[in-house]
Amino acid sequence: MSAAREEFRLPIADESFGIWLRIGSTLAFAAMGVCIKALSGSVPLGQMVFFRSAVALLPLVLFLWWSGDFPRGLATRRPLGHVARSLLGACAMFTAFATISLLPLAEATLLSYLAPVMLALLGWALLGEGLGPRRIGGIVLGLCGGAAFCLPALSGNLADGALLGVLLGLATSFLTAGALIQVRRLTLAGERAGAIAFWFAIVSAVAGLATLPFGWVMPDVHQALLLFGAGLAGGIAHILMTLSFRHAEAAALAPFEYLSILWAAAAGGLFFAEVPNWAFLVAAPLVLAGSLVALPRRRGPPA
Repeated sequence: MSAAREEFRLPIADESFGIWLRIGSTLAFAAMGVCIKALSGSVPLGQMVFFRSAVALLPLVLFLWWSGDFPRGLATRRPLGHVARSLLGACAMFTAFATISLLPLAEATLLSYLAPVMLALLGWALLGEGLGPRRIGGIVLGLCGGAAFCLPALSGNLADGALLGVLLGLATSFLTAGALIQVRRLTLAGERAGAIAFWFAIVSAVAGLATLPFGWVMPDVHQALLLFGAGLAGGIAHILMTLSFRHAEAAALAPFEYLSILWAAAAGGLFFAEVPNWAFLVAAPLVLAGSLVALPRRRGPPA
């Protein structure tokens, strides 16, 4: 194995580099969201899911080959566990893309940050994980933020299609949490991260392809570039996020994850003339504070 690959496998204590990698992943995820938003209404949902997943396999396979995990690292002893994780993740991708098409980009992104709240609750219910005071406080703040975001829906002051977007966004957070619970189970069973990501992309691509009989469109050059861009940006985002955790602790990286909402708000205003409503402005601090409060305490500088 080359020196670069050996170095990749070592727990390098370079926190600043890990933070920059995490910031890069948030930018890549934002770029993917812009591509999906631009395609909404002109390209069917299943077609977007297929291209997002199939194109993402290109950088993913290259990354796994470089790290020495392709094809050897794709073997699994728990195929049904991968199927369950991948189906949950594929469903979350469908609902997430539908949410992006129905809501402003910043609001759709914010709803996805309710996933940690759902994850804490599912971890407690399904995995027996503890709920200390900090995590309970984070859950309460996150739920309050979600409730504030839904106030326009409860009062009937939403634009056409926005109520469905909110419901799909909430479904996305729940499905994402369920997928992450399954990822934890697979990881605890010794499954490799590369195998989890690879089989998820395969199953999601197949799920998207299954919608072909319901009508796809022949993309023009602009649409084809956006479809390719969504897949490439999504694949790069996952790789950068994975690499960031090799260089810094989750507690150090998490605050920078919330830059996704800032990028989404900026991109929504720049490309789609979107202006966040008052519910977003009220809910965003609550949801973000809840996520930060629920973070585990840092153990000090990595050794």
